[in-house]
This record gives sequence, structure tokens and C-alpha cells, in this order.
Amino acid sequence: MTWYLHVASGRCIGSGMCAAAAPDLFTLDGEHARPVNERIPEDDDRALEAADICPMLAITVRDAEGREIGPRE
Repeated sequence: MTWYLHVASGRCIGSGMCAAAAPDLFTLDGEHARPVNERIPEDDDRALEAADICPMLAITVRDAEGREIGPRE
């Protein structure tokens, strides 16, 4: 199965916390972060951790059916 990563560029402040937590999943592209690849293997907890620690809650992780699974509450 696959998870999907999205960074809302309108919310992202480019703190780099996601890229520091998971450098193979996120990169800083100018003033904003972006996923290295929007599709990742399911159960990669680093993606959920990055979504959880984002100060602007700009990262969304969705499962293959489109349900939002991150950030966690």
C-alpha cells in the first residue's frame, strides 16, 4: 500500500523541521518545504512524525483511500 504526502505551501513557513526529521521524505525548496516524492510506502512513521511536529500543520499524510492519517491529534 501507499501513503501520500502533501505540504500546503500557503501554510508552510520553511522551518525545516520536516526535512530534519525525514530528509529522504522532505526537502526545502526556497522558502517552503516539499515532499521529495508524494508517494511513499505505507507505515513510514517518519512521515507522521514530520506532520506532527510541523509548527504550522502544513503537512498532510493520506492513506491509499484518501483518508487523512496525519497529523495525528
